[in-house]
Amino acid sequence: MPDTAGKGAHAPIARLLRIHGRVQGVWYRASAQAEASRLGLAGWVRNRSDGSVEAVAVGPHLQVEAFIAWAHQGPPKAQVLRVEVIDIEAEAFDSFEQRPTI
Repeated sequence: MPDTAGKGAHAPIARLLRIHGRVQGVWYRASAQAEASRLGLAGWVRNRSDGSVEAVAVGPHLQVEAFIAWAHQGPPKAQVLRVEVIDIEAEAFDSFEQRPTI
């Protein structure tokens, strides 16, 4: 019998997040890295010169969705106004890292 679930049932998903609000200077990147690692996700997070934070989260669907939910709150001192979520192709990352500002 063919696998009707296909590779999508267990294949990792990837989402690009753009987080807007007071999200720099409040430990957002370090907190995002800790949360992503706790959830077993790979990818990266970085500040952007426009004051936003950008992240790529790669992993199982439920864990990525949990990270997105966390991103709407962020660390205690953050004031998240909105989170843009874009579906992207899953890349292979070894871990979840902080990257330099662009």
